[in-house]
Amino acid sequence: MGGPPETDPIPLAKPEIGDREKELALEVLRSGRLSLGPMGERFEREFATWLGVDDAVAVSSGTTALHLGVRALGWGPGDEVLTSPFSFVASANCLLYEGARPVFCDVDPVTLNLDPSAVEAAAGERSAGILPIHIFGFPAAMPELEAIAANRGLGIVEDACEALGAVDSEGRRVGTRGNLAIFAFYANKQMTTGEGGMIVAPGPEAAARLRSERNQGRAPDMGWLDHDRLGFNYRLSDLAAALGVAQLEKLDAMLQRRVAVASLYEEGLAGLEGVTSPIAARGVERRSWFVYVVRLSDEADRDAIVDDLAEQGIASKAYLPCIHLIPHLRELGYEEGQFPVAEAASAHSLALPFFPSMTESQIARVCEALAESLS
Repeated sequence: MGGPPETDPIPLAKPEIGDREKELALEVLRSGRLSLGPMGERFEREFATWLGVDDAVAVSSGTTALHLGVRALGWGPGDEVLTSPFSFVASANCLLYEGARPVFCDVDPVTLNLDPSAVEAAAGERSAGILPIHIFGFPAAMPELEAIAANRGLGIVEDACEALGAVDSEGRRVGTRGNLAIFAFYANKQMTTGEGGMIVAPGPEAAARLRSERNQGRAPDMGWLDHDRLGFNYRLSDLAAALGVAQLEKLDAMLQRRVAVASLYEEGLAGLEGVTSPIAARGVERRSWFVYVVRLSDEADRDAIVDDLAEQGIASKAYLPCIHLIPHLRELGYEEGQFPVAEAASAHSLALPFFPSMTESQIARVCEALAESLS
């Protein structure tokens, strides 16, 4: 006989924290080096090794990483940066911090990443750069965007905060193309440090500047009162870095488990009318599964479905709003209807619970609940 049906709440996301994270955190506490210590350096070194780059600079969040990336390219007042409206707001805010203007361009209807043809059409005399977002872990069209940048003399900052482990159309891991690339380690990401981010710099000079600016602009020799430039308190603590080291040790396994969970979702939702699952791969491109976001039919009442699932103890969320319609960005002159592909995706996308430790029964429960709600 089967047991009673599961009724425990299913969260939207859940970090994988175990004994190794506790062990390394305790090692830091015992060392007395809670910031700018050896664990932070170790995290940077081991992250760079895992990704396959020469160096990486740890900071306090993906947002602070984006801000320093914008500063590293010198984007500021009078500059326009071509980017996506279908993103988390930090990818536009980081430009506003420095007085640069985000110029939004519509997205590809399949990948939901920046459409290179829209970028080409929007580029103008004031264009200084491109800030593509590898949305939901699917790689952006980097070869095409890099060609536009090269032809027009534009800089690039890649927002790879959702795409750790993704593989692009040329078979390269996202973040390894030689551009400034940004990763984030919030609790719902592929790996977590609680809060935290990482910058892949294009060379040692850029990395040195980033390390200085994250630490109040202090000089390389760390002289207490010797500050070479304007800086910020964007450091990542060694306690957070300890979590990162432990997470890196099992990152491959966690990524594989995310693939397995996504596959179970695809099977469970196959044939369900009114629901389109995200693509996992296209050619050599591979998504790194950050979230599992389905697209509902135009007729579905997404808000009602979110409420219905919540009543059954299942978390879900509208994902994402179009950021050009957020009040402080709308003030730049944006309005509804300008980016129809992004706006349609925003209106009909739904994030379902997604994390490595999800069980088959939990996934089946979500799929069944969604089917019932749609009917």
